[in-house]
Amino acid sequence: MKDLNDNLDSPFILKVSFNKLLSRYEELVESDDKYIAAKAKRILKTQKPFPVLRDGFSEIALLETHKREIKFILQDLFSEILTLNEIKTASIPFHNIIFNTSKRFQNILKTAGKDFELVVENMPEDGRYIIACTIILSFCYDYNLNTKRPFFYKIPDINGIIRHYKILYNADFMEIIPTDKAIDITQEDVDELIDNFDNIELWKAKFPPQSYMLNGFVISNIFDVTDDQAISNIKSELIGKEKRNDENFIESFETIFSSLLSLKDLQVGFTIYNKEDEVFERVYGTGMRSFLLNELDVNSCKETLCKWSYQQLLNENKYVAISNIDKMIASQNDQMPHVKLFYKQGVKSIILAPIANENGLMGVLELASKTPKALNTINANKLVDVMPFIVAAVERSKEEEENLIEAIIQKECTAIHPSVHWKFKKEAKRFIKEQLNGNQVAFHKIVFDEVYPLFGQIDIKGSSEARNWATKEDLFLQLNAAKTILKQAIKLEKLPIYEQYLYRIDTFLDKLNSNFQVDSEQKINAFFQNEINTLFMHMLSIKKLENEIVSYFEGIDEKLHVLYKHRKNYDETVTLINKRMANLLDRKQTKAQKMYPHFFERFKTDGVEHNMYIGEAITKEKSFNLIYLYNLRLWQLQVMCEMENDYYQMQSDFPVALDVASMILVFNQPLSVSFRMDEKQFDVDGTYNARYEIVKKRVDKAYIKGTTTRITEKGKITIVYSQKEDEREYLKYIEFLQAKQYLDTDIEIVELEDLQAVTGLKAIRAKILYNKGKGEKEFYTYNDLMKTIKE
Repeated sequence: MKDLNDNLDSPFILKVSFNKLLSRYEELVESDDKYIAAKAKRILKTQKPFPVLRDGFSEIALLETHKREIKFILQDLFSEILTLNEIKTASIPFHNIIFNTSKRFQNILKTAGKDFELVVENMPEDGRYIIACTIILSFCYDYNLNTKRPFFYKIPDINGIIRHYKILYNADFMEIIPTDKAIDITQEDVDELIDNFDNIELWKAKFPPQSYMLNGFVISNIFDVTDDQAISNIKSELIGKEKRNDENFIESFETIFSSLLSLKDLQVGFTIYNKEDEVFERVYGTGMRSFLLNELDVNSCKETLCKWSYQQLLNENKYVAISNIDKMIASQNDQMPHVKLFYKQGVKSIILAPIANENGLMGVLELASKTPKALNTINANKLVDVMPFIVAAVERSKEEEENLIEAIIQKECTAIHPSVHWKFKKEAKRFIKEQLNGNQVAFHKIVFDEVYPLFGQIDIKGSSEARNWATKEDLFLQLNAAKTILKQAIKLEKLPIYEQYLYRIDTFLDKLNSNFQVDSEQKINAFFQNEINTLFMHMLSIKKLENEIVSYFEGIDEKLHVLYKHRKNYDETVTLINKRMANLLDRKQTKAQKMYPHFFERFKTDGVEHNMYIGEAITKEKSFNLIYLYNLRLWQLQVMCEMENDYYQMQSDFPVALDVASMILVFNQPLSVSFRMDEKQFDVDGTYNARYEIVKKRVDKAYIKGTTTRITEKGKITIVYSQKEDEREYLKYIEFLQAKQYLDTDIEIVELEDLQAVTGLKAIRAKILYNKGKGEKEFYTYNDLMKTIKE
């Protein structure tokens, strides 16, 4: 190309001209400052022999011909004092032709190499004609159509790392002059154009090719915005559901951080922090790595980190930077497991940056290098501007993950029971159909009429008493441990405050023995946390009774901050009982569904409760007969006996030997059951049917009429009913199970004291026969079993 206008599709005729700049110097000739005036005269004198520099030219070769004069004319724009600092060029608009530069810009290009081609990024090739038209609208008609976009150069540095330079154009020295081809633009034209930005033919009709003269040049002020661009890129490249499966995600992230930290040798890893379990977990996805976990999927935080790093990351949410891992390996002890792990992976320097919000740590960003000292506490500070965006992305990712988890839980754990799923599916289809037809629609109430209920529970007997005993024992131990230390403290230093603490401890011990109340535990815990623990920490700091106090704190639970021994045994026992009984019931239920489909749900409390409903409405098909109800009742009674047997066979596995008692509630009338959308569970419908729910909630605490004996008793199964026909039915089942040696011949029929709004209840209580395990042919009552176990 010899001429600027060769093959140029533009509304402009381009000419390089220094007229506007020279006009400014003509003004400065009249300056009161003689030095400024003298310089202006010199510049004008230099240009005068070459009128083409003022009139303008389009021949590209003239830029080289007049290179010396042009450089002299531009001296104020390209200060020699700042030439090694400023990044600046003079160029021709709409062409990638630069004819004057600062030395720093020259050095940047020299570093990039001979083969590097300078290209303006973000400059639309197809839209240049329209952009030229908007410039005309602004210069000539004062219509400011904001089409500005940021323009950049991408230039590699000496290490091959791409650096981003933002270009700010200064058009002060440009002139736009309409030619005889120019068409006057009206407001109507502008209104039409702003609604047709992509209609190139319309724009050409309003601004014909070569209808305006563009004389002058542009100054480009260029700034290194690599850090800002890296942060911007991070925003769009952060962790998300889609990104995790992107094969280029980690590679792209590493490129961004390489630019930010000016390091070619950089690897990026991520590790999730699970606060609930206090473990580090791997981020799953294509190419994802974790330097903290290496080949593990999960690991305890305390096993992964040394104490100092644990404190920095998890408690203070501050970064950890290790600049020379080889050096640390040579001098470290066994307290730094993560350093050994990094060394094993060939890492020489690393930064662990906490991804944390106001709720604490969510994960760890890992930047690793195989070059010693490449990563350190200095460049770790550059992450300050980046981390808020990573935190926001991880928060969003965690929220999406939690929503997914909730969806899975709802599907897998609180799903509609298979026996009734068909009805929900039918209603959902109707709901969608009505919505698609544009109708206002509500999800209809799901109701199952004329179904028979069955309820049973295996309950831990005396759970409140056992819990209170465990609590008292723990409090006794902790109070006496503190008392021992205080007695020794008085011998070393006779302070009245020690005596006062001893007095209060003795008072608490007396109350535990004589009058343990609901708030006793709370008061004693507050005494320890607010006073005793503070005192002991002070005594530790001044090296008094150090061994004794360290031993005391070793017995205190780190999370609960109390002595948690007997209570822990109790809590673990209840959890194990519930888990094993629930699993056993679930296994047996699977077989029962094969006999005849029915609704089933269970709940864990201090024991395990279950509800069952059976009837025509549940099964969808017209196949129900009362024989299936009777069969399910017998199955329930038999399974409850089996669960009791299984429990006592595994009782020795539990930390605390607790007893259980079983109960079945019989309701002989069918009722209606509906699904409550607000609570996502089934409940009975109607006032009369609600009586069933009332009895369920209160009956296990009821007493035998005229006595202070509860109806449920260890070693016996209790069957509560109200109708004589139910009594006859269950006596037949009991007789059958006696023959199968599930139940003893010792049975009793008792009346229950009246419950609120419920009267006339009776109960059959039958002793359960136990055996000691598989293959055991001897059967025992509860009392006989306990005697045998103790022998």
